[in-house]
Amino acid sequence: MGRTSITLGGVYLNSTVTNASGPRSATREELMELSAAHSGAVVFKSCNTSGLEAPDNLKNPGVDYYSAVARNIAPRGNVTWGSVVGVTEDEIVSVARTLDGAGVRIIELNLADPFVGDSVGPFKSLDRLRALLRRVRAAVKAAIAVKVPPAAPRVQAAATAAIFRETGVAIAVCANDLPKGLEFDLAAQTAKAPHGPLSQTHAFYLAGDGNLDVVAVGGVSSGSEAYLAHLTGAKAVQVGSALIKEGVGAITRIDQELDHLLAQNGKSSVREIIGQIRLVQG
Repeated sequence: MGRTSITLGGVYLNSTVTNASGPRSATREELMELSAAHSGAVVFKSCNTSGLEAPDNLKNPGVDYYSAVARNIAPRGNVTWGSVVGVTEDEIVSVARTLDGAGVRIIELNLADPFVGDSVGPFKSLDRLRALLRRVRAAVKAAIAVKVPPAAPRVQAAATAAIFRETGVAIAVCANDLPKGLEFDLAAQTAKAPHGPLSQTHAFYLAGDGNLDVVAVGGVSSGSEAYLAHLTGAKAVQVGSALIKEGVGAITRIDQELDHLLAQNGKSSVREIIGQIRLVQG
């Protein structure tokens, strides 16, 4: 096991650094390129039953297309990570079941996108969220992740995390929305900030009380930013903008930078730093 390997939702990953759903992950060619470039998880673009032409950020050829890609990638040893959208609960359950049948190891319910929020509205009440997650859990064997809307109030993190535990959701995918200009010291594992959650990622880490794995998405384009995300509770990080700018090599670069920082700070595993940030008054 390498310094940056981790177990996420019970699934072993060679690296905590993955691509985010969307950038360079829509076509078979892009996904196969990601698979060849690094040995970690490969995250698919969000898909529905038969595909979408709009909105543009969710344009996809449908779940059967990604199921076939998952079967192509499996022999390479990468963990396949599907992402699900739909306009009804039935569609979300059906898409998740199809990906599960194709051997996808982690199934992410993209409940953060307005496309799902406006139609299904799973975060409009805790009861609606609970009902949907129970249905998906009963339909699939894969680890389930939920992408949380960035605008979800942090004060509701504890109640939401409790529902995740109750319904068998192992992973929360959260915004890495750290304050701009945050002063931090990686070696000392400190940040100058008032007490309280620094980000949505940090809020769900604290709310999960060790029973929920959190993935930070956004704001990670270097090893130091990945390190900071881990300090605030992320067990894995998803890379988007750097992937668009640099191509698939960004994943390997960030992983190598993270590995170097861990060694530099005397850490034998990324597990030693997860959630270890200390807040100090400046």
